[in-house]
Amino acid sequence: MTYPRRLERTGGPRRRALAAAVALAVAVTAAGCTSSDTTADQKGPTLTVDTAFDLTALDPGRMYESTGELIDHALYETLLTYGGAHHDDVTRVEPGLATLHESSDAKTFTLTLRGSPRFSDGTPLTADDVVFSLDRVIGLKAGPAFLLAGVRVKKRSPTSVVLTTAKPTPALPAILANPATGILNAKVVKAHGGTTGQGDTARRYLDRHSAGSGPYELVSSMPGQQVVLQANPDYAGPEPTYGRIVVRDAASTSQVGDLRQGHAQVALDLSPSDASGLGRSARVTATASSTLVFLFLNQDPTVSSITSNPYFVRAVKEALDYPALAKAAGRGARQANGVVPSLFVGALPDADALTQNTAAAKSDLSLSGYAGQQITLDVPSDVTVGGVSLTELASRVSDQLAAVGIDVAVDDAPQSTQLDDYRNGLEQAGLWYWGADYPDPSDYLGFTPGGALGTRAGWGAGADDTVTDLATLASRPASSADRASRFGALQRALNATGPFVPLIQPAATIAARPRVTGVAYNPVWTLDLATLGRAKG
Repeated sequence: MTYPRRLERTGGPRRRALAAAVALAVAVTAAGCTSSDTTADQKGPTLTVDTAFDLTALDPGRMYESTGELIDHALYETLLTYGGAHHDDVTRVEPGLATLHESSDAKTFTLTLRGSPRFSDGTPLTADDVVFSLDRVIGLKAGPAFLLAGVRVKKRSPTSVVLTTAKPTPALPAILANPATGILNAKVVKAHGGTTGQGDTARRYLDRHSAGSGPYELVSSMPGQQVVLQANPDYAGPEPTYGRIVVRDAASTSQVGDLRQGHAQVALDLSPSDASGLGRSARVTATASSTLVFLFLNQDPTVSSITSNPYFVRAVKEALDYPALAKAAGRGARQANGVVPSLFVGALPDADALTQNTAAAKSDLSLSGYAGQQITLDVPSDVTVGGVSLTELASRVSDQLAAVGIDVAVDDAPQSTQLDDYRNGLEQAGLWYWGADYPDPSDYLGFTPGGALGTRAGWGAGADDTVTDLATLASRPASSADRASRFGALQRALNATGPFVPLIQPAATIAARPRVTGVAYNPVWTLDLATLGRAKG
């Protein structure tokens, strides 16, 4: 995936002793030059993973980028995790280090540690470590702090903690599976300057050493080059197949060659077209990502009297050939049925997706009073999402709208140039993308009147009472089935009357050498390194 996974977040594109680093570099070079899939050592085979780094920190309290989440998921255990053998089913939250009891009002969450967990140095993991770790995420006020905004953490017993919120927070269980909430060895971190406030100085240590209980330990980290992990011999869970993992910073353009030559066994940043040329040298897993690419039409009449007309909005939705747009995005991409991605609770079924009806589009266009005026469609020119150029996608959208008589001028400029007008609600129409902050449908309430995205589309509070009422209902605590039903109803209303046009979910493409098994995409940490296997051969 050659793009920042989350646009509207605080993150973005982001050693041991010299002798040890040199020794590791030599070892990795030797591993990379072999023609076999792995290089064995006494702890098991070595796996090399190519990815384009956006790494700014390995300290969980300061980490909130794709590369950091990939690595920290292997280093630190979280209180809760996601379902499935490879923890890739984000519709299910399951026990991790702890079991969960959630109050009916979704304001009190009691977490009880399971078994007798230990950190990689053998130290028992207790409720004190949990309180310190979560309070540190909150207190550092760094990238991931917003995940626990409004959460209070209190020790209940040596093996349990209670999290409370002033408002119902049904998304909190899903949030507690994020690697940023990984549990740290409080004693070790404090010994290296760690605190739960702004005076914390433990980053330098945690960017070079791990202090967790996960399946791997950090051996070395060389910014802009590679991060080396080794299996944690004291890990309480299943022993990982790979004794050592080397995560290398590699441009997407070099990852195909690395896979073909056996210099890497896994590549995470290939486009669908790049992956299609690998042939038998790799197995390709291509599935719809959790990223939403959408079109919006500004509802503020002072910005545009044309795009704010409800008949014009309907005409645009009816004019587009959604399957054609998804097909052009490549293998694994799919039409976005609604704003909530297909991987999450509350996603709309295919039957509720927008469909093309050019006759209806022309009729609604006539009712809107549109007289051929040119509409400006803003798009960031330097963003590629899952191998899809947003500029090229905007051009396809423009061509399809032209077929029903809508004149669209695509204004493509660098994202840094476009962002101010987008965030300030000044774009007449825009084509943008949204990556989930966490895999819960509540993260998409921003697409409603007065929400962050709604405001950018000129859709202020009170603009649509029906949608607002449905959003209020969807935000309330309920069973998973009831939440799915409520978010489904909300999205059907959004598709009917909202200013947003869900277009596609680009592909998440992971390529791996044939002997690597267990490859499964996760929208939070991309890939679970610890559950990868190795076929006999």
